[in-house]
Amino acid sequence: MATVSHPNTHMTFDLSSTKAGSWVVPVGRAFFGLIFVLSGINHFTPNMIAFAAGQGVPMAQFLVPASGALALIGGLSIIFGYFAKFGALLLVAFLVPVTLMMHAFWNITDPAMHQMQMIQFMKNLSMLGGAILIAYYGAGPKGLDSKRSGSNVL
Repeated sequence: MATVSHPNTHMTFDLSSTKAGSWVVPVGRAFFGLIFVLSGINHFTPNMIAFAAGQGVPMAQFLVPASGALALIGGLSIIFGYFAKFGALLLVAFLVPVTLMMHAFWNITDPAMHQMQMIQFMKNLSMLGGAILIAYYGAGPKGLDSKRSGSNVL
């Protein structure tokens, strides 16, 4: 139940009790997963592999497409709500090394690039938080997991 209340009032608003409210979670899953699907596809391009190699990623020819597969599969899993907890764990496995390796703002001396990479680092941390929440709570309503045996388990 998605209830919003204010501590100084007795008013509550239960978004899940509305017809539109039943679509909040699947729309959120779609928005969250889309960045990983698009990014994952991009990890198979020569430009992304060359960029990562230039950033010091070892074995970029292998690791960049492998990380792209994690992002793509994890993102699709979240979008469709199918094995969403596992998909979220794939995204965690993608986000941790990518965030530390590709957005190491603490190593950058140019102020503009430092700021840009810090923003990218913080964006990835927020996505990591979302992935951890999905890994814990699952897909929620209107996902394929809820159709499978009536539960949202791995």
